[in-house]
Amino acid sequence: MNLPPAVSPRAFARLAEIGAAAQGKALRVAVEGGGCSGFQYEITLDEPRDDDLVLKGEGETVVVDTVSLPFLAGATIDFTDELIGARFAIDNPNATSSCGCGTSFSL
Repeated sequence: MNLPPAVSPRAFARLAEIGAAAQGKALRVAVEGGGCSGFQYEITLDEPRDDDLVLKGEGETVVVDTVSLPFLAGATIDFTDELIGARFAIDNPNATSSCGCGTSFSL
């Protein structure tokens, strides 16, 4: 059985800062075909759906749809604030390579 993705405390803290739960929203992390490396992450604020995997912390919610779940097994959803910008980032042990921007990957 694959490990579910994890969410870092920084990611939950950033969601709390932007007030996602107060808006009735969750951070949706999905994997779609495309991107320069074959797959790409789609990260949006969205309403949870009945068949989503729900990850909760600090009063905030992160959701992953069932199609994306196998691609994110054991991954960590984090928030980074670096010189190049602040963003939600995915540390995915399943990815064999990724692009420089970190939004697309291959298996």
